[in-house]
Amino acid sequence: MSRHAPILLMSLLLGCLFAAGAQAQTTLKIATLAPDGTSWMHAMRDGAAEIETRTEGRVKLKFYPGGIMGTDQAVLKKIRIGQLHGGALTAGSIAEIYPDAQIYSLPLLFRDYDEVDYVRGHMDDRLSQGLKEKGYEVVGLSEGGFAYLMSDAPIRRVEDLGNQKSWLPQGDQITAAIYETVGISPITLPISDVYTGLQTGLIDTIGSTPTAAIAFQWHTRMKTVTDIPLIYVMGMMIIDQRAYRRIDARDQRVLNEVMGRIFAELDRQSRTDNRKAREVLAAQGIEFVTPAPDELIRWREIANTSIERLGTRGVYSPDMLTVIRSHLATYRAQARAD
Repeated sequence: MSRHAPILLMSLLLGCLFAAGAQAQTTLKIATLAPDGTSWMHAMRDGAAEIETRTEGRVKLKFYPGGIMGTDQAVLKKIRIGQLHGGALTAGSIAEIYPDAQIYSLPLLFRDYDEVDYVRGHMDDRLSQGLKEKGYEVVGLSEGGFAYLMSDAPIRRVEDLGNQKSWLPQGDQITAAIYETVGISPITLPISDVYTGLQTGLIDTIGSTPTAAIAFQWHTRMKTVTDIPLIYVMGMMIIDQRAYRRIDARDQRVLNEVMGRIFAELDRQSRTDNRKAREVLAAQGIEFVTPAPDELIRWREIANTSIERLGTRGVYSPDMLTVIRSHLATYRAQARAD
């Protein structure tokens, strides 16, 4: 054997080890509409820093906040072609991949947060599994809270909505069904155009959580809130399985554990933030309007009709609705017994 052989062999081994180390390093590119500087972004970046530290730099997360990668639909397209690896998106947007992701957002499904907590305790894992079967790993789920109708004029009766220029979020089938049931034609806009639409008078009525209304400054154009928890908004952080599988199993566990904890904290914080945001809106003179009991009955009838319409269009699976209604019935029976 040549005297240079051991040196050559060692060089080859070191080269292989270096290559293996380089392959083990993964940077996940994650996009979201959440504005930079919000509690969501602070928390996710804290989680990313912890993941990088605990995996010794093998897993890094790079965030693209504030919609700089486009709408949620654009983000999903970029994930499919590999330009991005994941996103922190609304469940309504993720429904493009897995329709039942938005099952919690059916209109007037929940009456309060106690019902939300009971149902989610039984069904969050089922939604995560459904997305896994579609090729996506759910590493975090967090509520956005209840969305309410907000307008520059009071909406006390269903008919009042017909006099407004209402915003329909791009791709939002559930809100579209509600407006269709009421019999009005909303104006479709991406989230990025809502503030300009309010400024110019193109729209004057939106559906939003209190925190989102403040974060996007929409509340500066609002005078009233119709105090009905119309839709429960949910967010998820998903990662394409193609990118996720490139991560070592030990590092996958770190990623899931850290982001799972971060999103659980966001879950709790979101509820606190929405309560405080309601107080801010009231302090700024925005009126909270509670419809009369007979009007609440009419809203529930509209919601039920909308849910039926969505079912015929395959927006959710009938089995999933049956399961969620069963959990709600169980909870409500227990609540009455108490």
